[in-house]
Amino acid sequence: MTAGRKTMTAIVQDEYGPAPEDVLRLDEIEKPVIKADAVLVRVHAASVDRGTWHVMAGLPYPIRLAGFGLRRPKYRNPGRSLAGTVEAVGTSVTGFRPGDAVFGIGDASFAQYARARPDKLAPKPANLSFDQAAGVPISALAALQAVRDHGRVQAGQQVVIVGASGGVGTFAVQIAKAFGAEVTGVCSTAKVDAVRVLGADHIVDYSREDFADGKHRYDVILDIGGNRRLSRLRRALTARGRLVIVGGEADGRWLGGIDRQLRALLLSPFVGQKLGTFVASENAEDLLALRELIDSGRITPAIDRTYPLNEVAAAIRYMLDGHARGKVVVTV
Repeated sequence: MTAGRKTMTAIVQDEYGPAPEDVLRLDEIEKPVIKADAVLVRVHAASVDRGTWHVMAGLPYPIRLAGFGLRRPKYRNPGRSLAGTVEAVGTSVTGFRPGDAVFGIGDASFAQYARARPDKLAPKPANLSFDQAAGVPISALAALQAVRDHGRVQAGQQVVIVGASGGVGTFAVQIAKAFGAEVTGVCSTAKVDAVRVLGADHIVDYSREDFADGKHRYDVILDIGGNRRLSRLRRALTARGRLVIVGGEADGRWLGGIDRQLRALLLSPFVGQKLGTFVASENAEDLLALRELIDSGRITPAIDRTYPLNEVAAAIRYMLDGHARGKVVVTV
């Protein structure tokens, strides 16, 4: 890209739709213009997660009310996680300057340049490539907050992670281990080896056995990729155990699986176990906490594969079809 050029290559989306092949296209558009309180990042890599699809599809409908556009997408593309170098900073921004290597969350990050708020950026971990760093922000933030804040995992506890091979799950396994827990990862047969590499103490292949059969009790269950009934999950918890529902997809344009999370919140005050869910907070403080864990070698992003910018639709399709072992990254 030549110096002073006012356009950039980016993925563009004009309407909502569930199939990435139908709604995403590569185009040449104007570079973002930043305001006084924003940062312009030259994107080197971005990543795909389940939220990417929700933002792209506009489903379930409440996501549109969350600020992503009621009738059509507010942002040019559904990319949000990124890693890159600071191109420019607004006049009121402190703490960043052009040339800084950063990672975090921005707007429409499937592009050569993206706007970001400084409170959603942090210095890139020195021991990670840009591709690796791009896989961290959204998924690892959710994992950290699930383990630390909502699961309240402590050393010596028995923790089971359902969906241990996915983007959030691969981080959750490592973070729970870093907190001193004994971790059981639940995944499919094809992904057992990938979860073992993460350091899980025990692995349950859900096609062959059921961790919630009542034979074992856990202090904490992080349900990231499952759809088991609350009654079965409670059978696998200790009397004062904690269930944190981080994901679990279901059909439905209005709720899309949120109904199970709502039922958990409603039931929790009436039982001894703590049942709940949360919406992850996107903040620089936790990005710095993740950076510390990464710099110390306690967590490492598990990158499955990378796609070039012109194959973002294929990257999202790969994730949707359930093939990913860890993170799917888009290089720019």
